Amino acid sequence: MLKRLHIRNYALIDEIEIHFSERLTIITGETGAGKSILLGALGLVMGERADTKVFYNDSEKCVVEAYFDVSAYDLKEFFEENELDYDAEVVIRRELSPTGKSRAFVNDTPANNQVLQRLTEALVDLHQQFDTLDIHNVNFQLRMIDALADNALILKDYQQQYKQYASDKKRLAQLRERSASGAREMEFLRFQLEEFHKAELQEHEQEQLESELARLSSAEDIKRTYGAAYNYLLESEQNIIGQLQEISRSMASTRKITPALGELGERLDAVLIDLEELAKDCDRIAEQTEYDPQRIAEIQERLNVIYKLQKKHGLSSVAELLQMQASLEEQTAGYTHLDAEIAELEQSISQQETRLTHIAATLSERRKSTTEPFETRIHDMLHQLSMPHARLKVEIRDLDTLTATGSDDVQFLFASNVGSRFLPIKDVASGGELSRLTLCTKSLVADAIPLPTLIFDEIDTGISGDVSLKMGLILKELSDRHQVVSITHTPQIAARADAHYFVYKKVADNRTLTNIRLLNQEERIRSLAVMLSGNPPSDAAIATAEELVRG
Repeated sequence: MLKRLHIRNYALIDEIEIHFSERLTIITGETGAGKSILLGALGLVMGERADTKVFYNDSEKCVVEAYFDVSAYDLKEFFEENELDYDAEVVIRRELSPTGKSRAFVNDTPANNQVLQRLTEALVDLHQQFDTLDIHNVNFQLRMIDALADNALILKDYQQQYKQYASDKKRLAQLRERSASGAREMEFLRFQLEEFHKAELQEHEQEQLESELARLSSAEDIKRTYGAAYNYLLESEQNIIGQLQEISRSMASTRKITPALGELGERLDAVLIDLEELAKDCDRIAEQTEYDPQRIAEIQERLNVIYKLQKKHGLSSVAELLQMQASLEEQTAGYTHLDAEIAELEQSISQQETRLTHIAATLSERRKSTTEPFETRIHDMLHQLSMPHARLKVEIRDLDTLTATGSDDVQFLFASNVGSRFLPIKDVASGGELSRLTLCTKSLVADAIPLPTLIFDEIDTGISGDVSLKMGLILKELSDRHQVVSITHTPQIAARADAHYFVYKKVADNRTLTNIRLLNQEERIRSLAVMLSGNPPSDAAIATAEELVRG
């Protein structure tokens, strides 16, 4: 609810403050007095672009402050998301400096124009003559039908599920794109991995094979060399071990003469033991070593497989090849998991579609059931507002897909005359027709939709006194449930005011100022009388004005 508006140094305004009624506030005034200036100032706190030409005094800054009671709105989450201090009373301030700098604040916290626009969308519903009104908007049209059909809870459940559904569909598209773009890569990975699997690499295999190959390739030299060594050590007539044994026996008689000689004898015995072991090892190696060309070929073939893989991948060891194989297996498993994830997500989306389609059908049925009574009530109200032949038609078409609001395409069609074709509102309705149609529709859904402060700027343009009277009654009834502000030049509407402000010009210090004042009962009657007959008003006009105020 808009409580008050404070304006300083804007256009023809030096400084004024307006306190708005909780119900119907009427603003009237002389032509050109500056009624539209008030809306321009309000537009600044609603995030509209600033014009440096708006200064009344070029040396001072322009300040517009709007005070709102937001206790009835669910805005805490919005304030938290935008890091703003929340309070039941919100003050939105816009400051323009003479240098062209613009600043905005919400409860003294700096905010940008986008935040102002989003916040004030929930607080002020401004309708100006010749503007593109939101009744043009098919989304708002659907919102009205849903409100009349009491679809709020069903739609909330649907939209919560649809949010997950839309997110999953987006994820599925991404996975499918990734799968499609990775198909060729997957094929290449599998080809590489197949080579590794065929190779059946074993850790330390290369070193062992290379060592065995080196031994087998030198088998004859090894057999000959180690056989000869065994012969020299133990088997020949003059074998080394036999000679050393002879020396050991000759030294036996002298070992006890001195400790040193005994030590030498022990050392010789130890050498003999080592040489005997050495001879046996040489004999074993010579006996076991055989030249095996078949085994050599097998080893060379196996090593060729390893060397080929190393060369192909620029690696130098089996350990590195095994690491690469593990990486390929991990990548391949990722693609395999991707296919499984796609299949699982497809199944989940199919189940979600079934549930959403069922809920959407319920929403559609309820919407269609409310269109006829809604159209009838609109026709009755339009007839009261001197549009007896005007018709509104709510067209609901079934869509082949699910949307965030169900599976319906809702559009208001309008025909202003008998025999006219039904066409979209924006294509056929004039400014005056739009104003009356907007008032009718919003008055019907006022209890079902939490409408913000409704501001109507001269929606009575082009209508007669009798229609103005009925429009005033509709505005008055609407203000019983919502705060309404109406700028009007029609006395029949102005007479319904709970608070009546008069905008006027005055000259001070050779400058023209726009000012505004709240009228008391006597001033209201005189103002209405002037609107009826001119200034000064006639006695008959004053009497008529008194009758209008009494209702």
